[in-house]
Amino acid sequence: MFERLTDRARRVVVLAQQEARDHKHPHIDTEHLLLGLLAEGQGIAPFVLERLGHSNEQLRTQIDQVIGIGSTAPVGHLPFTPPATRSLQLAAQSADQLGTDYIGTEHILLGLLAEGAGVAAQVLNRLGIDLATAQREVSRVVAQLTRPNQP
Repeated sequence: MFERLTDRARRVVVLAQQEARDHKHPHIDTEHLLLGLLAEGQGIAPFVLERLGHSNEQLRTQIDQVIGIGSTAPVGHLPFTPPATRSLQLAAQSADQLGTDYIGTEHILLGLLAEGAGVAAQVLNRLGIDLATAQREVSRVVAQLTRPNQP
């Protein structure tokens, strides 16, 4: 699955690990993946979130209010939690359903929402962003990006 990640999506995973460390959490969970998407700032997912009326700062504040900061800085390897792993698996399924051979930031966003139970989905749902809404907006953005320029 990781071999299918675009460069931006790989960066999201690296940034998710850094977010977990910065928050002094001993694992990478769905909220860290969402924070990684926001920190990356490029790609379809952050653009979709912005088009749906939510800035990176607003989302980050919402997540930080829920997760807080741990007490001890982790050392060594940070494992993915089962919900984070499931989100990435669902991101791959989303890519397959959309007919792409890669997993981009948009697929990670859809995977986080499809997983449904993690902090990322809870925060997004609370802000009115559900899976169906995100799928529609991702489809619109992808269609705009792939539409040939007309003179």
